[in-house]
Amino acid sequence: MLRKIFIILIVLGSSLGVKAQYESYVQEGEFGLSIGLGHYFGDLNTRAALNRPKFAGGAFFRKQFSNYIGLKIAANYARLGYSDIYSSNETQKRRNLSFNTNLWEFSLSGDFNFFKFYPGVEGYHYTPYVSLGVGLFSYDPFAYLNGQKYFLRPLGTEGQGSTAYPERKQYSTMALCFPLAFGFKYNVNDNINVFAEVCYRFTGTDYLDDVSTVYAGEEAFIVPSTGTIYLPDGSVNPAYLLQDRSYETGSTPIGIKDRQRGNSQQKDAYATFQIGVSFNISSYRCPKP
Repeated sequence: MLRKIFIILIVLGSSLGVKAQYESYVQEGEFGLSIGLGHYFGDLNTRAALNRPKFAGGAFFRKQFSNYIGLKIAANYARLGYSDIYSSNETQKRRNLSFNTNLWEFSLSGDFNFFKFYPGVEGYHYTPYVSLGVGLFSYDPFAYLNGQKYFLRPLGTEGQGSTAYPERKQYSTMALCFPLAFGFKYNVNDNINVFAEVCYRFTGTDYLDDVSTVYAGEEAFIVPSTGTIYLPDGSVNPAYLLQDRSYETGSTPIGIKDRQRGNSQQKDAYATFQIGVSFNISSYRCPKP
């Protein structure tokens, strides 16, 4: 009888020791790198097509407050771009606008793990997660005309900054975003995790693509020194050529003053799909009695 009690106490003590070991491990956080693809949604991609992804990458640090809740600071880069020629809408194809931009983002997000996540412990080494946050990003759309690169914002393609429309101000190259992400991470060993994540950003700007309101008309692109749309060297003002590129399709130009150019009622957005690796930051504490 005493022998049985002794064996039971040994087994119980061992199990408590293992539990204490798990409780003594604390995942303080993790830092990691990711790489993947980014995509734009807006006035040139009104049907949310996923046919022109471009490179994206990022780095982050996550502070873990429990096995479920964390706070993430992230820096991301995405190359975004689109063109009306990819649209299935004939009106958009005739409009013939395009853009590219390099986007840099800094964000702060709250993360929630759906499962208890204990790196290095069998049965607790994976979890789906969701995060929601706020960020600030910079962008500067550009396009090519006859092989030459032009940044579109300084040109005022919708009349911004022109004497014809003094009330139309240039848009900022910085804007807020609100990242909503869903992901899955898997713990490889005590130190390393791998993950995959999809993140959609709602933004506070409609000028990610330099398209938002209406055509400004020819008077917005008159060169003061010549009184016409021609520069002193005889070439046409590039702003005029880039604000309405329907002439390149062989049709009559459609850029009539006050005709709809974009949809100002809906902000632009972008998303990324990334895979990556992260490294755990851990410590140990005295187990609970």
